[in-house]
Amino acid sequence: MNATSTPIATDYAAVLEPLLAVVDAVPASGWDAATPCEDWTARGVVTHLVDTQREFLTGRGVDLGPAPDVAADPAAALRAHAGRVLAAVSDPAVADEPYDGFFGPTTVGETLAQFYVWDMVVHRWDLARATGQDAGLAGPSSTASSPAPAAGVTPSTWRASAAPPSRCPPTPAGRSGCSPCSAGRPDFPRGRVARRRAHQ
Repeated sequence: MNATSTPIATDYAAVLEPLLAVVDAVPASGWDAATPCEDWTARGVVTHLVDTQREFLTGRGVDLGPAPDVAADPAAALRAHAGRVLAAVSDPAVADEPYDGFFGPTTVGETLAQFYVWDMVVHRWDLARATGQDAGLAGPSSTASSPAPAAGVTPSTWRASAAPPSRCPPTPAGRSGCSPCSAGRPDFPRGRVARRRAHQ
C-alpha cells in the first residue's frame, strides 16, 4: 500500500488492516455464509463495501480504474480496491476536495471518514460473525479499544456523537441488506474518527 499522507488515508488504513485480516481468514466455502445483514452473504458484504465506496469516489471524479471481480475472489478484490482508494486519498488534492453534500459543505475525506470508514468497522463484525471469527473488537462492557486506532467507532457512539441513524452509507439500488445503523451489534469505545467528528 502507498504511504499515507492525509488524515483520511491514515484512518482508512487503520481500519482496513483488521478488516483484511478477517477477510483473508474466510475459507473458500465461507463466502456463501449468511451474515447478520438480511439477504447478504459474506461475499455480498464485500460487494457492498466495494460498490458503495466506488460509487461515492467515482461520483466525485476519482479514477479507481476498472471494478475488481468480487464474485471470483472477494479477498483479492477488496485488497485491490482498497489499494486504489488509499492511493487516491493519500493525495491532499483528492482528500480535501470540497463539495456540497446532502448535509451541507464537506470534503471527500470527511465524507469517507464519517460514513465509509465506519461502514468498514461495522461490516468487519458482520463478516467475522458469519465466518466464526473474532472481529478483534471489544465487548459491550469493556473499556479496551480495538486494535486499530480508528476502529473504536461504534453503533451507539456514532449515533450519539457523529450523526443521526439516517445518515448511513447507501445500499445500492435493488439490493436489500443491513444498515450500519442497525441494532444488534456490540458497543465499543470511541476511536479517533468519532472523536474528530464530534469536536468539529
